[in-house]
Amino acid sequence: MFFVWLKRYVPRGIYGRAALILLLPVVILQLVVVVIFAQRHFEGVTNQMSDTVARELALVLEVVDDAAPGANVAATVNDRLGLLAIAAEAVPEAAVPGANIYHWYDYSGRVLARRLDLRLPGYRAVDLGDDNVVDLYVDTDRGPLRLRFDRRRISASNPHQLFVYTVFFGVVLSLIASIYLRNQLRPIKRLARAAEAFGRGRHEPYSPSGAVEIRAAGNAFVDMRARIERQMEQRTLMLSGVSHDLRTPLTRMRLGLSMLDDEEAEPLLQDVEDMQRMLDEFLNFAKGAAEGDPEPVDPHALMTEVVEDARRAGRNVTLLPPEGEGTGTVKLRRVAMRRAVDNLISNAVRYGAKAEVSVMLSDRTLRIRVEDDGPGIPEARRIEAVKPFTRLDPARNQDKGGGVGLGLAIATDIARAHGGVLRLGESPRLGGLRADIVIAR
Repeated sequence: MFFVWLKRYVPRGIYGRAALILLLPVVILQLVVVVIFAQRHFEGVTNQMSDTVARELALVLEVVDDAAPGANVAATVNDRLGLLAIAAEAVPEAAVPGANIYHWYDYSGRVLARRLDLRLPGYRAVDLGDDNVVDLYVDTDRGPLRLRFDRRRISASNPHQLFVYTVFFGVVLSLIASIYLRNQLRPIKRLARAAEAFGRGRHEPYSPSGAVEIRAAGNAFVDMRARIERQMEQRTLMLSGVSHDLRTPLTRMRLGLSMLDDEEAEPLLQDVEDMQRMLDEFLNFAKGAAEGDPEPVDPHALMTEVVEDARRAGRNVTLLPPEGEGTGTVKLRRVAMRRAVDNLISNAVRYGAKAEVSVMLSDRTLRIRVEDDGPGIPEARRIEAVKPFTRLDPARNQDKGGGVGLGLAIATDIARAHGGVLRLGESPRLGGLRADIVIAR
């Protein structure tokens, strides 16, 4: 529970999370190494160099104190200590800075000022504004004195090399690790694509590869896909066989009833027609969404064809203008999608006086909506309504004739086979049922 707040900052993808797990320890290790080096090695070297310079400066001050009155300080120091390369010059009191001068990032300058204050008598201030020379101001018996020497004598010449090496090899190792990580994650992406394609009703070739755990997951997916395909095939064959076998006795019954008087045969013929219609719906349910292959389809043109066919069949249905600004095609099973929308239209005109169909296409989703002015379906029973063989006639005007209970179930299966969903709600326009087929592009 303590780390729940971290979830919003963690990458959502497995590649980003794996990269974070891999790179975070490397970055922390580099920072620790750099800090330890700066505190232990770089500071120690700077202290040693500063102490050496402090001893040389003390020697210069002794020479200045021993010089004859009125002697040239600079010439005296150069004659006796010229090899130290330290220039001495008397300056007025106004030329002495009131405080140490160095850049905020000058680590060695702060160390030098601290060491000289401890080890050099008469120390006043140090000027490190110039990156090439150091100006040191001290008090002597002859007045303020400025000592100038090379900056390289108190600063390591190559302290940046460790930082350069750390960053360079860190980047190289990160690139190598990223390439290796990408190769390890590629089988997971292939498995995800195969699973997504199977969820949309497509059989994409897939062979397990990668690490042992990924191969195990891939083999489990292949076995599961094979079992589901066998079950779907067996269901289709069973229902198709039953429907086909029952057509023959129905045909004989229809022929026998044709020889009777119309008054006596009419109720029985109606029963036969109802049984024929139920068999047709059983067969459509058995076919499900497996009929045809996915192909690029213009949803606007497809819905125009469906609505025109419904009008020719005597249904009161209207196609509304397109919604949204999306254009193009969507991969659909044309025959299955026509069957799904036709079922929704049939339900709408069966339980209502009219139906309206609209299409909304965006860059990410396709939505096909069918609305009616019937009594609708109560919200508490909408989940039950999409189950096979469920009839909700009390809620949907039983006097207008009920179906077998497969219309919404067929539409739901077809929507799921396309990677979408069927959503039921209340129509704000007509007051009846609103059925939306929503599919991701």
